[in-house]
Amino acid sequence: MRLAAVSAVSLLALSGCGGRGGGTELTSGPTVEGFAFTEASDVHEGAAIPARFTCDGEDVSPKLVWTDVPDGTKELALVLEDPDAPGRTFTHWLVWGISSSITALVSDAPFSEGKNDFGKTRYGGPCPPRGQTHHYVFRLLALDDEVDLEPGADRAAFEDAIAPHILAEIRLTATYARH
Repeated sequence: MRLAAVSAVSLLALSGCGGRGGGTELTSGPTVEGFAFTEASDVHEGAAIPARFTCDGEDVSPKLVWTDVPDGTKELALVLEDPDAPGRTFTHWLVWGISSSITALVSDAPFSEGKNDFGKTRYGGPCPPRGQTHHYVFRLLALDDEVDLEPGADRAAFEDAIAPHILAEIRLTATYARH
C-alpha cells in the first residue's frame, strides 16, 4: 500500500544549485481553498527577498504566516528550494514537525530540520551567483500523519517520509539577486 502511495506522488529528478547540490523535487501537492500564505509573512509572492534573509545579510529564516490548514492535517512540513540553480534544484531548508495548530513559522517555533545542500542542518538563505536572479520556492505541505525522521535527515529521506502523506501544498515564490 505504501509503495502505491509513493508511486502516486512520483518524485522528479531535476537539475540543483552549484556546489554540493543534491535536491530532487516532489511533484506538487493538491491545493485546498483558503490554505495560503498571508501578507503577514516576511517574504511575498513575486517580490524580492529582503537581504536580511540571505547570505548578504543575517542569513536568518523569514517569518512565514498561513491560513486555513486543511482538515485532517496532523503535521506541516516546509521546503525552501532554488530551481534556478545550476545543475539541479538546490535545497536551502527542510523543516518538519510543525504542529497543525501553528499558523506562523518563526525562528523560535518548535520544529525539526534536515540537512540542506550547504551541508548544514539549518536555514541557508538565498545566495545566487552575482548578477543572476534566482527564484526561491517556499513549499508548505499539510501531512495526514506525523513524520518519523531524525533531525539532520537529508532531502531523500525527507521526501520518502512525507511523499505518502501529502494532503495539500501551498507555494510562495520570491526572487533574489546579488549585485
